[in-house]
Amino acid sequence: DIKCRKAGLHPAAAVIVATVRAMKMNGGVKKEDLGKENIEAVRKGCLNLGRHIENVHQFGVPVVVAINHFTTDTDAEIRALKDFVASMGADAILCKHWAQGSAGIEDLAHRVVKLAESGASQFSPLYPDEMPLFEKVNTIVKRIYRGDEAIADKSIRDQLHAWEHAGYGHLPVCMAKTQYSFSTDPNLRGAPTGHTVPVREVRLSAGAGFVVIICGEIMTMPGLPKAPSSEKIFLNEQGQIEGLF
Repeated sequence: DIKCRKAGLHPAAAVIVATVRAMKMNGGVKKEDLGKENIEAVRKGCLNLGRHIENVHQFGVPVVVAINHFTTDTDAEIRALKDFVASMGADAILCKHWAQGSAGIEDLAHRVVKLAESGASQFSPLYPDEMPLFEKVNTIVKRIYRGDEAIADKSIRDQLHAWEHAGYGHLPVCMAKTQYSFSTDPNLRGAPTGHTVPVREVRLSAGAGFVVIICGEIMTMPGLPKAPSSEKIFLNEQGQIEGLF
């Protein structure tokens, strides 16, 4: 919504990359059990994928789902995922490019070309430039996250109003929140509705051309992982470095 708006781009098609493992995780399966077949968890977790498909459609862009294949995926799990995507009016293409190179993703490439050349795309941004900044935030919360509302204290709202009066009200908003949920709770998986999205901080990126809305407990870049990579880097007996990748 930011890049296309600022650059005048009009996407002809969109690809959503999904995995069976991600569906199972959104279906409540623990990380250590993702390699075990669980068709019901796949079906349950597909509600999250369905939300993403609906969200892309809100921009007027046709979508195809690329299933990034893992060796632990079973035929029944893949079929469950494909059936769900079909029920959403889209296609899901199994992709094995990690093992077969370009041949493993050729079907997806043909489908993307077909979608792009169909002329079906009617891209439109989610909100107009002239909409007040906090209304833009609430539009995203309600239409993309399916929450009830964004909440922010007076100081944050006053800051947004001040930027509007300074001539920055036309800028789009960039939401910074956990990537693990449509809410600000990383443990609330699937396709939650009815939640509130707390705005903790706002930052003006005037040069980049957007306003950053920081929601919930999220760390912005630069950030460090809980376990630094340096803990796994060492010299072996031959004096060679291991653990870089």
